[in-house]
Amino acid sequence: MEAGIVGLPNVGKSTLFNALTAAGALAANYPFATIEPNIGIVPIPDPRLETIRGFIESQKIIPAALKLVDIAGLVRGASKGEGKGNAFLKNIRDVDAVVHVVRCFDAAPGGEEITHVEGSIDPIRDIETIETELILSDLQTLESAHQKAVRAAKSKDRDAIARLAVVEALLPVVGDGKPARTISFDDTDRQTALRGLGLTTTKPILYLANVGEDDVNGQGPMAQAVREHAERVGSQMVPVCARIESELSELDEADKLEMLADMGMDEPALAKFARAAYELLGLQSYYTAGPKEIRAWPVRRGATAPQAAGVIHTDFERGFIRAEIYSVADLIELKTERAIKEAGRMRIEGKEYKMRDADVCHFLFNV
Repeated sequence: MEAGIVGLPNVGKSTLFNALTAAGALAANYPFATIEPNIGIVPIPDPRLETIRGFIESQKIIPAALKLVDIAGLVRGASKGEGKGNAFLKNIRDVDAVVHVVRCFDAAPGGEEITHVEGSIDPIRDIETIETELILSDLQTLESAHQKAVRAAKSKDRDAIARLAVVEALLPVVGDGKPARTISFDDTDRQTALRGLGLTTTKPILYLANVGEDDVNGQGPMAQAVREHAERVGSQMVPVCARIESELSELDEADKLEMLADMGMDEPALAKFARAAYELLGLQSYYTAGPKEIRAWPVRRGATAPQAAGVIHTDFERGFIRAEIYSVADLIELKTERAIKEAGRMRIEGKEYKMRDADVCHFLFNV
């Protein structure tokens, strides 16, 4: 699962990306975080891992992780190929969710001016600029797909008919300047057709307000405007000060805690962002625990036990027999796996079981 960071030039997008990947590199189980120049691995902070280790002795813990893509900056006219528009649009089609970094500060500390591509600071205008370019790109995609869909549907092929229905439902919506995510389809055929179109505005979006050092909690008017916009469109906003997060990412744990206390922060804002992005992607965590490692595994909400096993290895899904499952809450209450079994709380689940957040699992398989 991947999330792409997008934003206009000079909004702090790359600074935040570098801070995220640097923080990941400091984690003991992530010897490197940047795996390509514009792709990084971000661990998801999860206190339940330490909770489990309080009851099950293990050599190490490994958090779930999110792949983050720093997508080339966008400018007005990107849908027509301006700037790096074509590269931007291609990359954004490949990710599962969008993280939109919005500038919500006037100047850098000391009064240093950071030029804005539009000549002034206006976060809502910036949001509308990027959304407009994505909508225009999707409109071009739909107009191009329509003629092909009409011809293909004449064959009475079921998939072709579903694709035409989706295109014709979306054209007036996107043509009216609304993102494709504002319309949904109930039947499986149309959902499949929608995914096949590769539209950028179907992707869930999270707003990251890059605030100044005097507004770390995002209470200023610009950050508040972004928060209200996010609420209107059914999304979330996380306030982050890129400069502070960049400094925090370079500190050891003791110095980090001291700096957080000085700033009146309970944790780095990037930890809040990582969890929000994880939720945006529709993910939850389950755990495996043993003497070598305790590990959090990301799985889509609603996934079955075999699908969850497949996250570890495809052979586990292919040869799935059953799963032995208990919850972190069971472990806290009963202290040991043996006590959980004796209390009848170790559940035996089959192929139809829907995974729950905070399940601890032992998978049995045969290949």
